[in-house]
Amino acid sequence: MTAVPRFPSDPLAPRPTTGAAVAAATTDLSKVYGDGDTRVVALDRVSVSFREGEFTAIMGPSGCGKSTLMHCAAGLDSFSSGSVRIGTTELGDLDDGQLTRLRRDRVGFIFQAFNLLPTLTALENITLPLTIAGRRPDPQWLDRVVSMVGLSQRLGHRPGQLSGGQQQRVAVARALVSRPAIVFGDEPTGNLDSRAGAEVLGFLRDSVTELGQTVVMVTHDPVAAGYADRVVFLSDGRLVDEMARPTPERVLDRMKAFDTRAHTG
Repeated sequence: MTAVPRFPSDPLAPRPTTGAAVAAATTDLSKVYGDGDTRVVALDRVSVSFREGEFTAIMGPSGCGKSTLMHCAAGLDSFSSGSVRIGTTELGDLDDGQLTRLRRDRVGFIFQAFNLLPTLTALENITLPLTIAGRRPDPQWLDRVVSMVGLSQRLGHRPGQLSGGQQQRVAVARALVSRPAIVFGDEPTGNLDSRAGAEVLGFLRDSVTELGQTVVMVTHDPVAAGYADRVVFLSDGRLVDEMARPTPERVLDRMKAFDTRAHTG
């Protein structure tokens, strides 16, 4: 699917690119908390690209900086040095208002918590980002997304009437409905049982394969990582490895290698 600017007059709209397009990228990205004796380096000069139409998983030991990387790449958190861009837009050049608009118009989010409004129906929750932006949903695209996540018969239900898996499907549809340049997921199956988690991961995989979506997902689960096209590994705030065409077994072996190094280092 060819990405086109949705707001041609908007200075934040992505500009056309040639060749293999990059949906988001960081260059020498560092994030430091505190100073002196309390100084903690969460990210240490991380350079990574996320290509359009690709499903990337971010993995690493607990505390390695994977969620921090996602939050900085998505414009949810500030960074100490380096650069972050979404498409051709440098996040460091944006003021707070522009950054808010960029997140609203070009980035989708899926979190471990469903973050649904309990008084709204599934349909109202799905279209809420568009409502806030003053935009109408594209009926054909909305139908396609809703059908893909299997919610066609649940659109009138409120969150309390849905299972955990169904609520996360609503969150997935909400992330996709505005046709974002990139979707970031932070442990999106962390609150789900294995069956519901597999369904949500399948929908994310389908969004890449069928809709051309770009997805970046933080996870600690090798099975979840097996749905991705590529896995990047962090350790101690640094990008240390990556794997193409991952399988749960290969990812688990790589994670065990990190544990071995940690205990012998």
